[in-house]
Parts: sequence; structure tokens; C-alpha cells
Amino acid sequence: MGSSGLRLLPPGLIDRIAAGEVIERPAAACKELVENALDAGARRIEVAVDGGGIERIEVLDDGAGIAADELTLAVQRHATSKLTDDQLVEIRTLGFRGEALPSIGAAARLTLISRTREADHASRLTLEGGVMGVVAPAAGEVGTRAIVRDLFFATPARRKFLKSVRTEGEAAEAAVRRLAFAAPDVAFRMTRDGRAVLEVPAQTREARIRALLGADSADWLLPLAHERGSLGLAGLVGGAAAHRASAAAQYFVVNGRPVADPLLKSALRVAYKDVMEYGRHPVAALYVTVPSDAVDMNVHPAKAELRFRDPEAMRALVIGGVRQALAVPAGGVFMPARPQTGWGQGARTPTGPLPQMRMTMPMPRAGAMAAGFAEAALLAPVPSARVMVAGATTPEADDVTSFPLGAAVAQVLDTYVLAVAADGGVVVVDQHAAHERLTHERLAAELHTGGVARQALLLPVVVDLPRDMAALVTEQAETLGRLGLEVEGFGPGAVLVRAVPALLTEREGMPDVARLLRDLAEEFTEHGAALSLERKLDQAVARLACHGSIRAGRRLNATEMNALLRQMEATPRAATCSHGRPTYLKLSRADLERMFGRK
Repeated sequence: MGSSGLRLLPPGLIDRIAAGEVIERPAAACKELVENALDAGARRIEVAVDGGGIERIEVLDDGAGIAADELTLAVQRHATSKLTDDQLVEIRTLGFRGEALPSIGAAARLTLISRTREADHASRLTLEGGVMGVVAPAAGEVGTRAIVRDLFFATPARRKFLKSVRTEGEAAEAAVRRLAFAAPDVAFRMTRDGRAVLEVPAQTREARIRALLGADSADWLLPLAHERGSLGLAGLVGGAAAHRASAAAQYFVVNGRPVADPLLKSALRVAYKDVMEYGRHPVAALYVTVPSDAVDMNVHPAKAELRFRDPEAMRALVIGGVRQALAVPAGGVFMPARPQTGWGQGARTPTGPLPQMRMTMPMPRAGAMAAGFAEAALLAPVPSARVMVAGATTPEADDVTSFPLGAAVAQVLDTYVLAVAADGGVVVVDQHAAHERLTHERLAAELHTGGVARQALLLPVVVDLPRDMAALVTEQAETLGRLGLEVEGFGPGAVLVRAVPALLTEREGMPDVARLLRDLAEEFTEHGAALSLERKLDQAVARLACHGSIRAGRRLNATEMNALLRQMEATPRAATCSHGRPTYLKLSRADLERMFGRK
């Protein structure tokens, strides 16, 4: 057998190859350097990025610093002071691999200037393309200053695949922002090409979240605190009206580490599915605490993805916690103060002040909207205009304006209820969407408090499935039975269905049992069994709510319109329908004055 040509690669080449796994772009270098600063106990961190981080990255911190006699060790691969547990269980720092500095130094020109509190002066060390200089005295305050120049000059192949300077700069800024979310007790300042893009003092977690998410979201942030066994979840989430076109405003922190974990993202999406239109994304800053032995941080070189020992428990933690927060908007407005009576009976429930609804869609041109309201008012007496004016002497007319959604004054196109609030604002309610949410919440409450009634099948149905899926469904027979689906094994690769949830049969007749079970089997295989049927039942609740609600085109009298408004004020998640569309819009006095050119 001839020679295979095997050879050991030289250390410098090994370092450059390894650098590509850790430092794939400037944002990764920023992230690693800031993580080092946080691990060093910094209370203030300054980041400067020029030319998208390709030309220069500088990170200055006031942390513990690196001793002069340890500088050369700090830039060697797999040298770290952070990992005390050789079993990789008790990981309490952001970094622990000992790869960041040598990887950056192998791909760029790295200068470290560091000083400990005990030292009389700072020390400097350079590392260029993997070639180490000598340690020399330098001027500098306590802490570390890391300067990276000409990123990827030593690996030109990687440099060719970088995106534009602007895109790389934005990615670097996003990386620093995620770390700023994770460490609210640390002051951050960041500049890009000399322009300040981030500047926050050390502050509370809530203040940091509101500062970084921006004023347009801050008014709609809802507090969240939830526990499930040893797992904890806290933070702020946006109300249903605070959605975005992308998931860029979603931040996840696990045990102090910012992550972009797909399981957490998926759970957040599921939590909002009943209150947010498909294709839109919620705003959230979530902080998860989990025992260190229940999560594996050592999954990816960038440490952005995790592996949870019990992924279903983590999913349930996020879904349950977020849904709990969404059920109680700011001020607890939608929580009923006493049991509600049936819709259309003029029931009144005292509530707190309702936060003003923000328009979550492009605003029509001022002239067009003003003209629309003017037309509705001018045509009110004409039957063909389909405008019904509420009577001024209804029993509630004297006092309903004290309620958040005010008093109904008209119905337009037999679909939209117009009301005037106490502050003079105009409220426009989509009657079908609003009643759909009321019905949805009533059915959901019955489902979760009274248990799931089952409907026995006249003739049991045999459903053929792949053997592994059939076995999985059969294993979950007890759980499925509690949720209204009675199944049992029927030989290899088949399941016998004797009963289905009665809720699925009330409006749409008997469901396609075979399709239902196949869908559940696929979900069990992909996501686990715990939540799959509940999701199916939630979808059924949404369908029932739609079919059981007052329709667009039905004319309402003043008492019915005001009763609808009162129950909206007392119902969780009433700002959106079951499909995520808004149930009402509110135009304040300032909004109206702007549209008419008064401001």
C-alpha cells in the first residue's frame, strides 16, 4: 500500500483553521471580547467599531485585568481561568473554551493592553496572524483594552465572504445589544465609525429592556414572572399590538447568557399564535434560569445554542409564562372583577384604565380617513348608508363614558361599532372580531376548568400508522384519554379510536378521525406528546369562536353595543381576535387633530 500523504499541520495553520469556527465575522469577535470583559467583572464597557469591524474593533473595560506574566498564556489556545469543573457542568461564565483570543490573534492583528489593580502600570502584547510579540510596559488604567485591526488579513478566503461594511457593522451592534440585555447592571457604550449607537448606564433589568427596545414598544411591555419546578422565567413581553415584521426584537437570556435557541423561539411563537396575525413577530426579552446540570452549554463554538435535558418542560415554561402575561395587559385591565353575565344583557364590570391602543398598521392618509368619518356622520340618516345611531337615552348613556372603551354612538356598515371614550377619543370596534375573542376565552375557560367531554364513536375507527408512530400514540393513551381522545393499540402499525373530544364535534360534525390522529402522531414524533393535543383543541376553540360569534352585517342596538364594549374591557386578550387581528382601534384627540391638520 502506497503512502497516503498524511502529515501533521503546522500550529499556525491549525490556529487559522480553528479561528474560522469561533470568529466567522466581526460580530463574533465583538461578542467574544465583550464576554471576556463581563467575565472579568467589568462595570463599564466601551466598544468602538470602524469599517464594519473589519478595519478595527476596540473593546475597553474596567474589569480585573490580566497580569503581565499571564498575558502570553491568555493568547494560547485552550488556556482559561474560567473553567473549574472538568465535567463541563458548573459553567458560570460566558466564556470557558479558551479559544477567543488565540482565534482572533490568528486571523487579525490583536493588541492587548491590560492592568490589574495590584500592578503599577499596564502591559502590552501583540499577536499578528498567530505570531506573538513580547510583553512590554504600557500606559493604561485598571482593566483591559483589546484592539483588533485588519480582521481576516491572515485568512483572505474568509474575508471574501463577508457582507457589506454596513451589514457587518449592524451585526456587531446586534451582538453587543444582546449582551447589554444579559447584563443590565453593566454600563455600555458603543460607536460605529465614530457615531454613538448604544449608550446605557448600569440599571435595573426592566429599565434596560425598555431602554433597548425603544419607545415604540415600551408602552406595550407586560411584566412576566413564571416558575415550573426548578425552572424560572422572567422579563417583559410585548402586547399583541406590539408586533414587528421580523424577530429582531426578541431576546433570550439563559443563566445570564444571551442565546438564539430554536426551542425558545418556537415556544414564543406558539405562545402568541392565538393573538397575533400569522407572519408577524412578537417583542420579548425573556430571562430563563435553569439548574446548570439541566442544560448543556457546550453545543456550539459560539455558545448561542443550548441543549436542555427536558425540552418539553422548557417549552411549557415559556408558553405558559407568556400566555399568563398576555392574559393580563398593563394595569390588569382585562381581568374580570366579578363573574360575567351572558353577552347582550347589558352587564357592566368595573375595570381599571385601558392603555391606549396603538395603530399597528400603516396609517391612511389624513384626508382619506377624515373624509371617511365625515361621510359616515353625514350619511347617518340615510338607510342605504348602513349607519345606525345609538339612542341618547339608553340606561347606560349617562355613565358608560367613564369606562375605557366609552359609550357606543353608532354602528357603521352593520359591522363596526363607533364609541366615544371619556378622554374624547374615538373607538372603532370590529364587532365580529371582538365577539370572536369573547367566545374564544369563554370556551377556553370551560375547556381548562371543566375537563374535556368525550364523544363516543358509533363505530370505532381503525387508523393505520407507521409502527413507531402507532407505538408512540399508544404509549400516550392515558394522557390522550384525559384530553378526550380514547385510543388503544390494534396490532402492529394500527390504533383503534373509540372516542374523540366532544368539542371537535359541536359545530363541524364528526372530525376526520384518521387525519386527526395522524397529525397528532406527527406532532408527537417532532415535539413530544405533552402539548400536541392541547394545540389541536386550541385550534378547535378558535374555529368554534369564529362560528359562534355575531357576524359582520348584523345590526346591533345601543344596549348590545355597550354590552359588547363592557365585556371587551373584562376579557383577557381582548385587543385581538383569535387570528391575531385587532378588535379595535382608538384615535385620540391628538390623532384626530393631526388628521385634520390642526397640529
